[in-house]
Amino acid sequence: MTSSHHAPPAFAADAMLGRLARWLRALGFDTVYQPGIDDHDLVAIADNEDRILLTRDRHLITYLRPHRGLLLSSSKPLEQLGEVSDEYDIEPTADLFNRCLICNSRLRSATPHEIDTRVPQRSRSMPGPFLACPGCGRIYWPGSHVKRMQRALADLFPELRGQTPEG
Repeated sequence: MTSSHHAPPAFAADAMLGRLARWLRALGFDTVYQPGIDDHDLVAIADNEDRILLTRDRHLITYLRPHRGLLLSSSKPLEQLGEVSDEYDIEPTADLFNRCLICNSRLRSATPHEIDTRVPQRSRSMPGPFLACPGCGRIYWPGSHVKRMQRALADLFPELRGQTPEG
């Protein structure tokens, strides 16, 4: 990385790419995903917010012509993530698992009350961190689901091998 700091890319994923959107969010990338949105509106959001539009729909790229777009060829989410990574040279940020996988909000530390009332008893003894979504209210912690996701990401991004959500 050069010394000039530039913001990581932001993305907009079309209705066919919900699982890819989750993977990008897990990596810390701001990714708009609204499955019910009209294609014209999606292109407008991408263009107005300087987002890279990700799609498998050739028509969307060819006729609606977003300012920045990538036509993906794979139907598999992790392969799609590889395509995005290859095209834009994205790397995992220090913000791994710091965005809500569902609504894209940045997560904050969960309060003790949130942990006591919304985390299953068997998971409360885990080392954490416990993170809360201010957008949709979900609580996240580094359980088995996160560990599976990390293993999958480490296959794509070798620099992640050996890292845990705790640091």
